[in-house]
Amino acid sequence: MDASTWDERYRDTELMWSAGPNGFVEEICSGFEPGRSIDLAAGEGRNALWLAEQGWDSTAVDFSAVAIGKARAIAERRGITMTAEVADLAGYVPTPGGYDLVVIAYLQLPADQLAPILQRAAAAVAPGGHLVLVNHDVDNLEHGYGGPPKAEVLTTPDQVVAAIGGTLTVDRADTVDRHVQTDDGPRVAKDTLVVAHRP
Repeated sequence: MDASTWDERYRDTELMWSAGPNGFVEEICSGFEPGRSIDLAAGEGRNALWLAEQGWDSTAVDFSAVAIGKARAIAERRGITMTAEVADLAGYVPTPGGYDLVVIAYLQLPADQLAPILQRAAAAVAPGGHLVLVNHDVDNLEHGYGGPPKAEVLTTPDQVVAAIGGTLTVDRADTVDRHVQTDDGPRVAKDTLVVAHRP
């Protein structure tokens, strides 16, 4: 999908994703000392907004101008100071070594397009900083709920670890269960979760 397609999707709903942060992002990042953070493919900014509320110097980046507009409006309503940028990650280069935390949540791209983005994300992690990635796992197709129905935009922990190329120390690389409440009751989605740091 291109930016205009996502613009339409974001325009058609008041809030496409939940107002709060992703549960894994909240759980993992709560233990980090706030510094400079960047959320790549931030959508409406739910993770970046939450990080800003925790004291991070937070930046949200997404290629949908509509989504970033929503993120800015939410920040203004809630009195949150946050940077929000419209940029296509296919060509965007976050400042190398510039962030104590890089978050990527549900960036749905084929492996050949995702890998260079992950490499640049890893390069953006400062010494002592962390990379946290959550994505729909390929195992979700047969054993999970929701998410894209195309295997080529799903990930595995090994794929993500290979893409960051040994530039970071991997602390965790797992397929994890994400519990989802639906109209039909509780369901379980399968996510790729990778946490890494630069010593």
